[in-house]
Amino acid sequence: MANDSIAEARKDLEKEYADVRKHFGTIEAAMRTVLNSNAEDDIEHLLGELEDAVKKARTGGVMGSGSNGHARARKKYLELSGKK
Repeated sequence: MANDSIAEARKDLEKEYADVRKHFGTIEAAMRTVLNSNAEDDIEHLLGELEDAVKKARTGGVMGSGSNGHARARKKYLELSGKK
C-alpha cells in the first residue's frame, strides 16, 4: 500500500512538473525578445511581458497551480519516499 502511495505521489509530481514546463517556451521567447531589444524598444513593456510569463509559470494561470503545485507534489513525494 505504501508503494502505491509513493507511485501515486510520483505520478502527481511528474504531472505537476510537466504543467510547469509547458510554460518554459513562453518564458524563453519573452527572454529572447528582451535580449534582442535595442535602445529604441520599450524595455519596460518587454520586461513586463517576461514577468507575466514567469508569473504564469509560477502560479499556473487561471486553471493551474504552476510551480506552487509542483512544490507541494515534490514535498509529498520526498516525504513518502524517505528522501527528505
